[in-house]
Parts: sequence; structure tokens; C-alpha cells
Amino acid sequence: MSKIVFILLSVQALLYAGLTDFKTIQKATQAYEAKEYGKSATLLKNLEAKSPQKQYDIGNALYKNKKYDEALEAYEKAEGIDEAQRLHNMGNSYFQKKELDKAIETYEKALKIKEDKDTKFNLELAKKQKKKEEEKKKQEEKKKDNKKDKDKKDEKKKDEKKQNKDKKDEDKKNKDQNKKKEEKDKKQKQDKQKKDKQKKDKKDKEGKKKKDGKKDKNDAKKKNKPKDKKGDKSSSKPNEQKKMSKEDKLKEQELKRLMKKMRKGKTPTMMYQMGESKKGKRSEDAKPW
Repeated sequence: MSKIVFILLSVQALLYAGLTDFKTIQKATQAYEAKEYGKSATLLKNLEAKSPQKQYDIGNALYKNKKYDEALEAYEKAEGIDEAQRLHNMGNSYFQKKELDKAIETYEKALKIKEDKDTKFNLELAKKQKKKEEEKKKQEEKKKDNKKDKDKKDEKKKDEKKQNKDKKDEDKKNKDQNKKKEEKDKKQKQDKQKKDKQKKDKKDKEGKKKKDGKKDKNDAKKKNKPKDKKGDKSSSKPNEQKKMSKEDKLKEQELKRLMKKMRKGKTPTMMYQMGESKKGKRSEDAKPW
């Protein structure tokens, strides 16, 4: 970047200035050359003389002291000196502030007044810097967008992970509930089977008790059953008695049949022998009818 030109107050201004101002200008110049730019600017501000050259020199000292805003204010008040040089220095101040659009605009104004190698160089530098800043900005925006996309993906993954965890927790909960239900159903089934068995055992026990009671009753009846004429207990069983009754009935039916046949006047050639008497055999002399 081109140098800032430090211009001493014009001879005309010095002629009207007093001895004190002359000494102050001398000290300000020495401070500027010693790179004590703040001191130089302060000394120049204390001058009583009011001229564009004074403001221009103050602007140069402030620029060197990196007080770019104050330098621009001083340059604005320095109208009347070399306009191309003043605009050049103002362009430099904007450049240092990274206000590249204003720097480019100011350099272009200076070049319209006068073609200058340093001004042209600074203009191209400002344009390159602007392009670089724009590319950097695009990269930062792209990086920012990528970060947003990454954050979205991470958030999505986080949500999916949370959903999967919630699903696993829900599945585990359902599984535990189903297991508890199965265990409960199994226990209820076992309790029912146990109750049914207890009921069956109780019923069987009551049936056995009833049967034993009936048996005891039958045994008591048998024990108290009357004896026959000979003094023996009746040995005939109910089935045998029933069987004998049937045989007697058949005999009786046969006898009726024969009696009916006799009443019709027919005599049988043979007589049906009835069963033996209970008292013994029938007498040989006895007649059949």
C-alpha cells in the first residue's frame, strides 16, 4: 500500500503563525518522524491556525496511529489541498477499516481526477481482498450450512435413537406385562386345578364315607336278619330268590295249561311230573291227580 504523505503547513500559513506555532509545528514534525504519531496529532491540534493543510497533517498522524475513524474526520475537513491525494488517503483509511466497498469507490474517484500508480495498485488490492472476503464468506456460509445439515442429521439420529430406545422400552414393558399375565394365568390355572382336585377328593371322600356307611348299615341288617326254621341264617341271595320265583311261576303256568287241557276232555298219555316236594320224594302208591 502506498505511503501516507505528510505535508507541512504552507509557507503562507506559517507567515501568519506566531513563533509558538512554528515551534509546535517543528515538534509535531519531529514526533511524526520518530513514529510518535499520537503526540504529533495532539501537537498539531493545539495550533491556532485553521487551514486544510493542518487537518490533512492531523489526518496523516491519526492514520499512522491507527485512529482510522478520526483520520477520516480530519481528511473530510482538509478540502482544498491535492484532491487526488486526499481521496487516496481516505481510501486507505476505509481499506484499513475493512470497508472495502467504500475504499474501492474512493480509489476510483481519485483515479478519475489523476492517474496514479499507487492508487491503482491499492484499488486492485482492495478488489482482490473483497473477492477473497466474499469467497471466505461463502465458505463460512457453506460451512455453516454443512454444520446445520450435520446438526440436523445428528438431531435426526438422536431422535431415531430415542425412538428406538422408547420402542425397546415399550417392547420390554409389553413383554414383562405378557410374562406377568402368563404367570398370573398359570397360577390361576394351578389354583383352579388344586381347587378342583380338593373338591374331587372331598367328593370322593364323602362318597367313600357314604358307601362305608351304607356297607355298615347293610352289615348291620345282615347281622339282624331272622333265622329259618332250622335255626340257620338264610343263605339264599336276592338273585337266587328271584330265580326261584321265576321257576315257580313257570311251573304254575304249566300246571294251568295242563288243567285247561283236562277240562276240554282230553287226558294226557303222560303226566307231567312236578318238582319234588320239599319234604321228600313222592310216594309210589300216590296217584298223579
